[in-house]
Amino acid sequence: MSVSDLRSLLEAHVADGSLPGAVGLVARGEDVECAAVGSLDTSGTAPMARDSLFRIASITKPVTAAATMMLIEEGPLGLDAPVARWLPELAAPMVVRTPSSPVDDVVPADRPVTVADLLTFRAGYGFPADFSLPAVAPLFSELKQGPPHPGQVAAPDEWTAILARIPLLHQPGEAWLYHTCSDILGVLVARASGQPFDEFLAERVFAPLGMRDTAFAVPREQRHRFTSSYRAGPDGGAPELVDAPDGQWSSPPAFPSGGGGLVSTVDDVHAFGRMLLAEGAYEGGRLLRPESVRQMTTDHLTARQREEATLFLEGQGWGFGGSVDVTHRDPWNVPGRYGWIGGTGTAAHVVPATGTVTVLLTQRELTGPTPPQVMRDFWTYAATRR
Repeated sequence: MSVSDLRSLLEAHVADGSLPGAVGLVARGEDVECAAVGSLDTSGTAPMARDSLFRIASITKPVTAAATMMLIEEGPLGLDAPVARWLPELAAPMVVRTPSSPVDDVVPADRPVTVADLLTFRAGYGFPADFSLPAVAPLFSELKQGPPHPGQVAAPDEWTAILARIPLLHQPGEAWLYHTCSDILGVLVARASGQPFDEFLAERVFAPLGMRDTAFAVPREQRHRFTSSYRAGPDGGAPELVDAPDGQWSSPPAFPSGGGGLVSTVDDVHAFGRMLLAEGAYEGGRLLRPESVRQMTTDHLTARQREEATLFLEGQGWGFGGSVDVTHRDPWNVPGRYGWIGGTGTAAHVVPATGTVTVLLTQRELTGPTPPQVMRDFWTYAATRR
């Protein structure tokens, strides 16, 4: 899609009925282009605005990784330390004999799960390309993994006890598996800091960066800014409502999900991206050391692990909490680009080589791991914008 400006690009996707609305931002330094188009919901209740609130889903993951790195810098956590020190429930994990084995055909883990295993998604917990494997089913049925439903997930201690009864799909360090490690990191940060995860993020991450609208729930007085969330209708029909402003994000959840629980705005996500581009610095202080940001934004996977994770990563690598482009394959695919996408229809990346932050927030759930056309069009526009 060839367009002259961001607004035209987003309006085209709203006009074809695929999106009720969207907010996009492309920034290079102080040069910021932002456009808000469409409506907060399919009824046209109110126009979309720059400060509209969205469920950002897995864009939460880089935030969780940054919080973990803060505690590694400060000492409570160690990158190579076994997590059992803070999560004793995971002190003796069992692993299914083969990925296709029944959940009761298990062997002991070869070694302890470490903090680094969780950050790189190689702890043995999470989703593979084949969702039909027996050991994957408990992630959905017992842990309530999958599309975010904060009202359905158990509190952290209970959740971790449930996790301990589910075998690993692979030995620690062996394979990249999606999602679950970020939720475990949220519990780990809470226990290592002695502070509930949501409070830690609010005090230590959001307040310093000025992310005043980012949280795990939306208070009543701000719900007029909160978008409704939709999924694709049957046979390409009208979008179906998944969650309304007074739905599952209307009260603080029992389990603040480090994998996908946050609500935010385009400017708040931009603030987090600026911090990463500045190697941990922000106006008035420093959230992370430069070396910590470089660890977050560097690919840690082997070639085989990247290949096995193609369903999710499309050949990309994985840093801490986000993907890392390792080849220049598409117009928007630049080696070193770091970030991730959210299943509720969101995406956020930083491109250190060009000093760029890109943020796209929509209300339409993804139908699978493959990014939708609006994201690809947005990335291409951002990469070619002058």
